Amino acid sequence: MQLQLTVSSMACEACAKTIAEAIRSVDAAAVVEADPATKQVVVTTDSSEVAVRGAVEAAGYPVS
Repeated sequence: MQLQLTVSSMACEACAKTIAEAIRSVDAAAVVEADPATKQVVVTTDSSEVAVRGAVEAAGYPVS
């Protein structure tokens, strides 16, 4: 499944890396493309959207 999330507080590549690591904590095989310029995170994962959103928010990045 592919998800597109908006993370307005993602400001830099370090933020993008933290978000990607948080997503991979719930699905190690997830493919994550995080772009701080557009505030978009595209995730290809077998995990649920609830799990992915929860991981990103637990890392300190609210998902809108």
